[in-house]
Amino acid sequence: MNVNTLAEKFTDIYSIEPQGMSSAPGRVNIIGEFTDYNDGFVLPCALEFRTVVLFRAREDTIVNVHSLDYPTEKESFSVAGKITTGPSQWGNYIRAIVFVLKRAGYSLPGMDILIDSNVPQGAGLSSSAALEVAVCGAFNHVADLGLTAQRIAVYGQEAENDFMDCQCGIMDQLISVKGDEGKALLIDCQSLETETISIPEDLMLVIINSNYPRKLVDSEYNQRRLDCEQAAAKLGVETLRNTTMDKLVSIASKLTINELKRARHVISENNRVIKATEALQRNDIDSLRELMSASHLSLKHDFEVTVPETDGLVEICQNVLGDKGAVRMTGGGFGGAIVCLCRSEDVLKVKSAVDENYEKQFNLKADVYVCKAGDGLKVISL
Repeated sequence: MNVNTLAEKFTDIYSIEPQGMSSAPGRVNIIGEFTDYNDGFVLPCALEFRTVVLFRAREDTIVNVHSLDYPTEKESFSVAGKITTGPSQWGNYIRAIVFVLKRAGYSLPGMDILIDSNVPQGAGLSSSAALEVAVCGAFNHVADLGLTAQRIAVYGQEAENDFMDCQCGIMDQLISVKGDEGKALLIDCQSLETETISIPEDLMLVIINSNYPRKLVDSEYNQRRLDCEQAAAKLGVETLRNTTMDKLVSIASKLTINELKRARHVISENNRVIKATEALQRNDIDSLRELMSASHLSLKHDFEVTVPETDGLVEICQNVLGDKGAVRMTGGGFGGAIVCLCRSEDVLKVKSAVDENYEKQFNLKADVYVCKAGDGLKVISL
């Protein structure tokens, strides 16, 4: 929906024109899964799918929120009192941002907000991070908080960790803030240093949403994080970033089987991210294929976050592409999406193979998105 149409809807709802617009993208992670909260390396890119927040400061302390995705619901709360969870799941993300900003000592005004988003939900493309970053960007603008891009990302992560109780790392929020059109972002999650990596123009990003209903994702996700933390403690390091495969092998008998497997994935995945970054810079599809395939198998067997549906999609794409593409599960797992890198002339083959085989095998229809890397957070006055 274009800005003028959204502005008209805002005015229809609130009887006043919006003051500004904040928009932030979803993301796809090319490689580096579950390494971010272990202070490791990740290689995501922002997408052209975006969450748009139109906003206007109020003279009181009330935050009113409407979302075009949930037209029968409304979120409303005061920034003056204690911020607690409300009845609306999507509304809690707005509350979460207010919670962490207030906790950091910032004084916030009330605000009228209208949300519109085309980031696919439940596909592992970080629709929640896009919302957190866009809302934080809006408050930063209205209250003149002077937040850096990195600080907005950190507050988004804190909102997820401390209010929504999903113990994610920094990747989703940081790429949503700092995304660069046509580029991936190599993120060192320990130092938060970033390096933009150009995606070759003839390499297409194909994202395929399995549409498998994700269940118990947060509890399983948090358990994986706990496994990693316990493994790191037994290894005598603060995080798994600070150890090696040799060290892991040397104390394997002291770890539970799950701790061993989770640590093995993280350590090997960090190595794959660095190698994949170099392969992307060389436009080396053969190396990317090997690395992304190894990543998927590690996620399947060591981190145990794939499902038959995402495994099936990976296999369908691998079979049709042969040595001409690279594919793996992406995102938080337990359903969600896969990502495929291939040449533009092979995109149609991938689509056709998914259409012909996936529903037949799993009784589900997949959504196929042919994407380009997009820009990060944008905030403008209207």
